[in-house]
Amino acid sequence: MSGRYTIRDAIAENRIFFNRVVIIFILIIVSMTGLVVRLVYLQIEGFEYYATLATKNQIRISSIPPMRGVIYDRNGVVLAENRPAYNLKIFPEKVKKNGNLKETLARLQQLLAIPDKKIIDFYKQRKRRKYFETIPFLSNLTEEEVARFAVMRPFFPGVEINVSSTRYYSHGLLTAHVVGYVGRINKKELKSLPFAEYRGTHFVGKVGVEKSYEALLHGKAGYTEEETNAQGRSVNTLRKVDSQSGANLYLTLDIKLQEVAYNALEGYNGAIVAIEIKTGDVLVFTSRPSFDPNLFVNGISTKDYRALQDSEDRPMFNRALRGQYPPGSTIKPFMGLAGLEYGVIKPRESIYCPGYYKLPNVKHRFRDWKRWGHGSTNLKKAITQSCDVYFYSLAMTLGIDRMHSFMSKFGFGQKTGIDLQGEKSGLFPSRAWKKEHKKKVWYPGNSIITGIGQGFTLTTPLQLARATATLANYGKIVNPFLVDRITQSNHTISVFTKPGKASIPLKAKNIDEIIAAMVNVVHGQGGTARRISTGINYQIAGKTGTAQVFTVKQNETYNSHKLKKKLHDHALFISFAPVADPQIAVAVIVENGGHGGSVAAPMAAKVIKKFLADYDPKFKDNNENQ
Repeated sequence: MSGRYTIRDAIAENRIFFNRVVIIFILIIVSMTGLVVRLVYLQIEGFEYYATLATKNQIRISSIPPMRGVIYDRNGVVLAENRPAYNLKIFPEKVKKNGNLKETLARLQQLLAIPDKKIIDFYKQRKRRKYFETIPFLSNLTEEEVARFAVMRPFFPGVEINVSSTRYYSHGLLTAHVVGYVGRINKKELKSLPFAEYRGTHFVGKVGVEKSYEALLHGKAGYTEEETNAQGRSVNTLRKVDSQSGANLYLTLDIKLQEVAYNALEGYNGAIVAIEIKTGDVLVFTSRPSFDPNLFVNGISTKDYRALQDSEDRPMFNRALRGQYPPGSTIKPFMGLAGLEYGVIKPRESIYCPGYYKLPNVKHRFRDWKRWGHGSTNLKKAITQSCDVYFYSLAMTLGIDRMHSFMSKFGFGQKTGIDLQGEKSGLFPSRAWKKEHKKKVWYPGNSIITGIGQGFTLTTPLQLARATATLANYGKIVNPFLVDRITQSNHTISVFTKPGKASIPLKAKNIDEIIAAMVNVVHGQGGTARRISTGINYQIAGKTGTAQVFTVKQNETYNSHKLKKKLHDHALFISFAPVADPQIAVAVIVENGGHGGSVAAPMAAKVIKKFLADYDPKFKDNNENQ
């Protein structure tokens, strides 16, 4: 009998089937348990987290940037304002519904002379955005471009012009170094700025008042809450909180005086600072050459920026705040006052000036600017005619320790604390400073040249103006300040709190002697600045200064005609007026200007005469033709 017979093991098959059923059941139980656990977590433990994510998907928060505060001068003249800026935007979705995007861009390019790079940038932005989102295309359109597009507007569906605000500086060159400017926020600034407040803001203060008072000027951002669908398209506005405009600032600056000072510096590089003595208000803060701050607002071109950076005249350098120069002979009134206060000289005592000064047993001669000397010289004559030998001798008698202590009281070698960032401190040297920075001891020769404002000594125009104002104020320290008051969005006006005044303990009779000598500089027969006294019925106290840019050797003679302009001496002048009731102090530094009396002093006189003519009626007629 042929064929095959299969012997089946029913018991084994049942066991296998049972095992499979058990495994499947266990898997079902495990899966159900995992599902239940997950549901419990989602509904209870993770509810808040996922509800927040869902809300974020459903609700979009958009920032509303605030309007930046306006900056005015002391008389209400606008220095920094917000002007309308016209920007062109494209809605690709709307364009597609009514035509071809490529054709639309081609016609726009022809109409507004748009460079190819803008078209390429547009397509890059389009890839990064959702199909229904608006894409910014052109910014800061000119009035002509706006008019040209407006005529053709019906032929460009999906293309619109919207209005935003942009910063504008109406007195750009005059105020660039003091008001400053705003510019686009960079990555570094973005990290330090409050995200919520600057989420919709593109600009921030970079320098000057714009930077120092950024928190006040910026204002408070608003926002809108919008309900969105699954694609992220807005379907409803749920809430809107309006932004709050920034505070308006009224500066102590007088733009008319600022213009007088800026024009006075024409043809020179330098700085002029004028301070109202009784208040510390900075009336003039001029640095020349300057630049147009409007170039930076919406992004300066590479060409323009390179021109500013590569210029030998350094137009972006704030000379009034950061320029450090040897004060030269402008330091002599303070040195003379130190001598009187320490009792090492008397006003009527004289020394003989042969045209040079020598240390005992030393061949080197410290020369006077007047080769044949000044002869018998007392303090008044020494200041009037700027006798170097007198102050060489005084410096040796005082010594560096007393000089440093006294000059520090007037703020030399220290920041003034003005409400601007980036101020330099200058330098009034000491034994400790030289040991730390030069790794050398202090020599007598160092003291001698320090006594005439040379050597290591450096000062800023702002420091000189402040020291002069403090001297005119009989030792009451004048603290320079630029912001006078603020106006908030709720229209309440607040007077800005200024630092209290401290005083230097000085004898009034000693200050009288110094001021009398400074008056003689301007009004005396041998005064080095007598030319500026013409035609005025009040007195100006002043001191000229000439600071060497390089050292002239013993056997050489300084000859400006044979030197390049950049090697000429700096010209300086400090002054205050009127002497009977001091109101304004002015400091002038003219780089490579030569002589303080002929170059710097007339500049200060222009500022003083304009100020007194505008602020005090009894001087108006006298100065009409000045």
